Amino acid sequence: MQAQQTVSPGYVTTPASVDGIGKRYMDREISAVMGWQGAAWLERDKREREERTDLLLDSLALQPGMVVADIGAGTGYLSRRMAPLVMPGGKIIALDLQPEMVNILQTGVNRSGLKQIEVKLGAIDNIKLPKHSIDMAIMVDVYHELAFPYEVMSSIMHALKPRGRLVFVEYKAEDIRVPIKLLHKMSEAQIKREAGVFPLDWERTVNTLPWQHVVVFRKRE
Repeated sequence: MQAQQTVSPGYVTTPASVDGIGKRYMDREISAVMGWQGAAWLERDKREREERTDLLLDSLALQPGMVVADIGAGTGYLSRRMAPLVMPGGKIIALDLQPEMVNILQTGVNRSGLKQIEVKLGAIDNIKLPKHSIDMAIMVDVYHELAFPYEVMSSIMHALKPRGRLVFVEYKAEDIRVPIKLLHKMSEAQIKREAGVFPLDWERTVNTLPWQHVVVFRKRE
């Protein structure tokens, strides 16, 4: 079967807003990145209660033997929680773009003793994983910050196995009660619009988390 080609919608340069980078993609301004200096917030004691990571893990339906790429893994908060669920035989690839964050991530993984977590440094426009090497890719509050969303998504599609899943976890733009800056939120409709550029089929949306929605797609064969 011939590979399906995609065409980049392109980027538009505009004056930057307070929380943005002055670059728009599909009518959305890309937000500034939360730097490695915010690592402590990712590990805050209240995170489990505020975001219900337990419900997120349940929604992923991870299985032993799966290879999962945690893209923009930050401190490894989610990677460490996913790792036991893919054993025996599975692996978590915890990937971040900031060398400082990767150092924090590696330290946390070493401390955890979870040898099934592999830490990698990605590029701003490429996750740099081999073709058909992962069963699932997940981005938790990450996609809206990607300076090159089309290029990163293209590299994810390259790495995903046929029928592999791509999971977006984003703060709900539809809910004004979610105490997160607007550019750091995304609506379900916008996620679907941007994923629609690629050969992905929407599978389901999980709305049981208090602040985020989990939007799951499957790669076409």
